[in-house]
Amino acid sequence: MSRRTAPTAVRWSGYVAVAVLFAIACAFLSHWQFERNESRAAELELVDRNYDAVPVGLADLVPEGSTLDPEDEWHPVVMTGEYLPADQLLVRNRPHGGTAAFEVLVPFRLEDGRILIVDRGWVPPGESSREPDAVAAPPEGTVEVTVRLRPGEALTSSGESVDGGQIPTINLPLIAAVVADGERVEQSAYGALVSEQPAPATTLGALDDPSADPGPHLSYAIQWILFAIMGFVFIGYMIRTEIRARRDDDEDDEKPADTTGPIARRRRDHDADAEDALVDALGR
Repeated sequence: MSRRTAPTAVRWSGYVAVAVLFAIACAFLSHWQFERNESRAAELELVDRNYDAVPVGLADLVPEGSTLDPEDEWHPVVMTGEYLPADQLLVRNRPHGGTAAFEVLVPFRLEDGRILIVDRGWVPPGESSREPDAVAAPPEGTVEVTVRLRPGEALTSSGESVDGGQIPTINLPLIAAVVADGERVEQSAYGALVSEQPAPATTLGALDDPSADPGPHLSYAIQWILFAIMGFVFIGYMIRTEIRARRDDDEDDEKPADTTGPIARRRRDHDADAEDALVDALGR
């Protein structure tokens, strides 16, 4: 290997190494997006299977002493009992109606004594924005309620807790700690309201249906694969460009001097004139 070739080979090896590392990173990101797409597809399939299923009793899905099976999320449950409006809580900063709304949580005591937290809907912020102007009361007395089961939410990273009857998230252990008979509160699930019988005099804003958007994960995964391929194409283009430039330089170095062109002819004429002038000078 010549001295000229050695640095070039090292440089090209560096190009290829960069392309390989870039492709590995793209493969990792593509795999991550494929996994997210699969997870989102599973979520959509779960909603499609459970959302409009026939309502069953709470004990059929969450027997006392057990927890909600993730495969039963969104499944409708019908219950008979009474609301406990004295322990009503508001979940702040919920995105409804283009505002930072409040969701209204009311404990619901079943006939067997268990308590399920029911998210009855939402209300817009009031003029002060720190609390709503009014919250419609739930039906009084014995009520038949249909809800869809949802798992509880985690606390915020800031560690916020109950503040003036408001909470940052639907964290069921936190709620159980502040409501009456908290030991009877179901802590693995709460209910998103579907219907109430009898209906209340004033209804709250209905909770949004879950999104059916699969998200951009599949397209992102394919894009990362294309980026990896483009990385190799770009490196190949750079190497080919260098080879072509070197070939042109080598051809220029090997080309013989031009002895017939106009420049060469002018040089010969100039030399002849100089010789004639020298002969004339000597003849004198």
